[in-house]
Amino acid sequence: MRPDTPAENVDHNAEAARLERTADRYPEDAEALLVQAAAHLELAGDRPAASSLYDRLLAAQDGLENPFLVRALKAANLWEYGHEAEARAIIEGVRAAAPRDPAPWVIVAEALESHDELEQAQETFTEGARVLLTDVPEPPYSTHPLLFGRHRVRRMLGLAHDEWDTLADTLHTSPISLDELHDPKRVWSLGSDNPAELEAEISRLRAELGTFREALSRPFPVAVLHWPASELSELLTAYPSLESEYPSHEEHLATIEESLRELSSSGTPNLGIVSGTVPSYEAFAASEGMSPAEVSLLPQYATTLAARGRAVEWPPQRGTACWCGSGRVYGECHGE
Repeated sequence: MRPDTPAENVDHNAEAARLERTADRYPEDAEALLVQAAAHLELAGDRPAASSLYDRLLAAQDGLENPFLVRALKAANLWEYGHEAEARAIIEGVRAAAPRDPAPWVIVAEALESHDELEQAQETFTEGARVLLTDVPEPPYSTHPLLFGRHRVRRMLGLAHDEWDTLADTLHTSPISLDELHDPKRVWSLGSDNPAELEAEISRLRAELGTFREALSRPFPVAVLHWPASELSELLTAYPSLESEYPSHEEHLATIEESLRELSSSGTPNLGIVSGTVPSYEAFAASEGMSPAEVSLLPQYATTLAARGRAVEWPPQRGTACWCGSGRVYGECHGE
């Protein structure tokens, strides 16, 4: 989500400027591009400029897909250059809104943690887990950092394990346990003269690095293409030969849900849905030198949208609106 290349290896100001120019050319991707640009500015040490980009995004909040993510990032950035009161106010606003996306919860909780507000960090991680994971049989991959962060802070506070800590241990795949990785006494081993203690700490650091690399290399979702009703009508009017692929909008929606459930039952992880628009599809077809009427182009278009970060996670989080746009809760719509 955020670049982590050291400043000495990348001109972060130049990269931020490039991303801003790209956002102007592709407004449909402006949110993701400007969030990345702001992250580069943070890494370059220009935190006020990063805040300006977050403000630019929030000024168009009605069009944002992830407004609470932008607010959380802004709060974390503000706190780093002395605007603690404003950062705390934003963090409280994010917590009160109880977003259904785990990322804002993790960001504001880690901001509190990094400033030694461990009790508040633990409460924030716990609130996020309660909102997103109550009565959820299997925590989605995107919620794992929430559970891992909560485990880490609770270890620093010396709290006893509870059910969610045990769940975090179960989800953790590294050969070194979370209890060992999150041991508050680890820092002592860094100053030790005992070769065995130093070797053990090197092993723990390697395990953590492996976990970070796995998260960064996680591929974009296997995504199924969804056409909103108005877009599908426009698509079929312009390219009637695609009617064989989309007999009706209702059948199209049913096919999406059925396909995703089949993929899930076959063990395919990291599933998502991307919504297409006719102008964007036509532009993609032109870039590929193909006619939009070509059925084989549809899955390529879906993959491209997913690679550009346009996919939404499937199945949706508990209590969230259905992916089809009906306005009903997923569990009462296509999740029945």
